[in-house]
Amino acid sequence: MRDIALYIKLYLDELWFITTEMAPYLLLGFLFAGILYLLFPKNKVKKYMGRNRRGAVVNASLLGVPLPLCSCGVIPTGLSFYKNGASRGSTVSFLISTPQTGIDSIMVTYSLLGLPFALLRPVIALFTGIGGGLITNQITRNEKNDDFEETLNNRNLAPGLFPKIKQMFRYAFVEFLQDIMGWLVVGLMIAALMAVIIPDNFFAGQTSNNFLEMLIVLVAAIPVYICATASVPVAAILMLKGLSPGAALVLLMAGPATNAATITMIARVLGRKALGGYLISIIGGALIFGTIINNLLPAEWFAVPENMMNHDHNMLPLWLGYISATLLIVLIINGYIQKLLQSRKIKFESNNIKVDMMNITTINVTGMTCNHCKASVENGALSIEGVESANADIKSGELILKGNSFDLSRIKEKIESLGYRTK
Repeated sequence: MRDIALYIKLYLDELWFITTEMAPYLLLGFLFAGILYLLFPKNKVKKYMGRNRRGAVVNASLLGVPLPLCSCGVIPTGLSFYKNGASRGSTVSFLISTPQTGIDSIMVTYSLLGLPFALLRPVIALFTGIGGGLITNQITRNEKNDDFEETLNNRNLAPGLFPKIKQMFRYAFVEFLQDIMGWLVVGLMIAALMAVIIPDNFFAGQTSNNFLEMLIVLVAAIPVYICATASVPVAAILMLKGLSPGAALVLLMAGPATNAATITMIARVLGRKALGGYLISIIGGALIFGTIINNLLPAEWFAVPENMMNHDHNMLPLWLGYISATLLIVLIINGYIQKLLQSRKIKFESNNIKVDMMNITTINVTGMTCNHCKASVENGALSIEGVESANADIKSGELILKGNSFDLSRIKEKIESLGYRTK
C-alpha cells in the first residue's frame, strides 16, 4: 500500500508539473486562436483555395499552419472548402498542414521542447502540406472536381468592437477549448504516467538504428489520434527516456495528422488517389525530416530543456505557472459544464416543442466529435429549403430539425456529403 501511495504521489506531482509548464503558453495560444477567428473567417478563406491553381496549394498550407484546428475539426472545414470550389490538392494541403501545428501547439512546443523544435514544426507542416497538395493535384489531374451546392455557412460576426471581442474570447476559451480539452487532458495524463513508469534512458541503446525507431513510432502513430498540443508532452517525456528527436518528430507529425476517421473520410469524399497523396506526403515527410534532424542538425538543438529534467528550474516564474494552470483547469471544468448544459437544453427543447403544423424530425448522425462538426452538420441541414432550425447534440449524436415541408432525403444526402453518416 505504501508503494502504491508513493506512485500516486509521484504521478500527481508529475501531472501538476507538466500542467504548470504548459498552461501559460496554452492560454496564450487560445488567445491567438480567438484573434485568428476574427481575422480569418471561412468566407474569406475560400478565394485563396480556388480550383486548379498551383498557388492555391501554397495558400492553403500557409492558411492552415497557424489555424488552431484539431484533426476532427479540420476534416469538416477542409471538406467544406472542397465542396465550395477548392481543388483536391489545396484541400489535401490544408488537411495536412493544419492539424500538425497551431498557435497553441507552437507555444507549448517552445515551453517543453525548446525553440528549435518550435520553429521547425510549422516549417515542416508548411512543406509537407505543399508537397501533399502538389502530389495530389498531379495524381488526380484527370479527375473532375465534384459539383456541390454552396454549403459553407459562415458565421456572422457581431457588429461593434466589444461584441466582437466577446465573441473572440468565447471562441478561444469555450468553443475551441471544448474541441481539444478531452485530448489535452488525456495527453497530460499519459505524459505524467510515462514519466513515472518508464525508467530514465529507457530508449537509449534499445536500437542503434534511428530509422527503424522512426518506423516503429510511425506504425504506432498513424491509426491513433492525438491532437498537436497534447502530443507535445508525450514527445517530451519519451525524449527524456531516450527517444531520438527524429522519432519524436514522427510522433508530432503523424499523431495529429492521421487517424482512422480522417483516412476514412478523405477516401469517401476526395477519393482513394487523393488519400494516397495525403498519406505519401505525411509518411514520407515524417521520415525525411526525422532523418534530417537525427543526422544533419546539431544534437544540442534538440536537447530537452533543463526545466523538464529538473523541476527546480523553470522558464517562467512559478507563480505564473500556478495561476495559469489553475485558470486552465477552471476553463476545462467550465467547458464540460457548458457541454452538459447545452445537451440538456437541446433535450428540453425537443421534449417541449409544440408541433403547430411544423415538421419535427430527429436524425442520428455519427462522426460528430467537436463544435466544428456540430456547426457543419447544422449548417448543412439549414441549407436545405424548408428547414427552420437545426440543433445537433455531439454527445447523443442527434440532429433535431424543425420546419415546413423539408425533404428529409436531401438533408441526409447533404450531411453525408460532408463526411458524416445518418440513420
